[in-house]
Amino acid sequence: MNLREMQEQREHQVLSRYAAFSDQSLGRDRETAPCDIRTVYQRDRDKIIHSKAFRRLNGKTQVFLTPEGDHYRTRLTHTLEVSQTARTIAKALRLNEDLTEAIALGHDLGHTPFGHAGERALNEICPGGFKHYLQSVRVVERLERDGEGLNLTKEVRDGIANHQYSTTPMTLEGKIVRISDKIAYVNHDIDDAIRGHIITEEQIPQEFTSVLGHNLSERLNKLIHDIIINSEEKNEITMSPEVEKAFSGLRSYMFESVYTNPLAKGQEAKAGQMVQELYLYYMSHPDLLPEEYRRMIQEKNEKTERVVCDYVAGMTDRYAVTKFKQIMIPNAWDVV
Repeated sequence: MNLREMQEQREHQVLSRYAAFSDQSLGRDRETAPCDIRTVYQRDRDKIIHSKAFRRLNGKTQVFLTPEGDHYRTRLTHTLEVSQTARTIAKALRLNEDLTEAIALGHDLGHTPFGHAGERALNEICPGGFKHYLQSVRVVERLERDGEGLNLTKEVRDGIANHQYSTTPMTLEGKIVRISDKIAYVNHDIDDAIRGHIITEEQIPQEFTSVLGHNLSERLNKLIHDIIINSEEKNEITMSPEVEKAFSGLRSYMFESVYTNPLAKGQEAKAGQMVQELYLYYMSHPDLLPEEYRRMIQEKNEKTERVVCDYVAGMTDRYAVTKFKQIMIPNAWDVV
């Protein structure tokens, strides 16, 4: 018996009956020889961490465009906070922590530059629209490894595709990531908004803070404990009615006070316009796409509009600005 098989056996001894067991995975689209050390979900986690799309998350906006300061969240730090929260819940509930972590690390791989401003811009201009969670699946299935994809398990891809509240993941581990995503962004966005002098802790309605807590640590502690207590030995991930109501209200408060606040979002129109201009430029000049994207059009018969959308969506904020300047702004003459 090798190390992987020992881990798989241990899962059946330790994990809840509601867990997704590694040796019962629905598998990958392409059969590969199993690893002798890692379970399938550990292997998926490692594939995601070593992907190019994961590295690019560090250069993508979470909420605040070009903030003054080094301590604001990026899409990568958001992803890590989701993973940390989700793993804590999964471990306490004796669910599959490796599957949970893989889903969490991959859930935002398809996000655009400039956060949701970039997503809205591509959704408006791309035929068929654009949703970051569907793009995340496309990244792991089609775009990584020069069009071959990462060949992840069905459970991981399902969790990535269904981390929005409008859909339901097939595993409890996916449901943990779905709720941890909301917990992470609401709480760290409050922290960033306070740091940016957009709101103060005292301005948050007391009807929410009296239930959830009066700072980041208290709120995370309350939410995580509440989920664990109310989900133990259940085939569901849930909050108590009181906490769920307060959390929903706090999330609505953030949309009203921060996510639509001109101070925080004043540059988004410019960012969205830049994303659309880049898309239109490469639609007119597909020959200027990087080679790996040109091959997708020429050899894999992908539609040009889909591949251009892939390229622009994959850009970091800085790379998008650099390409826009190169394309749209004339170079100064070198006058001697």
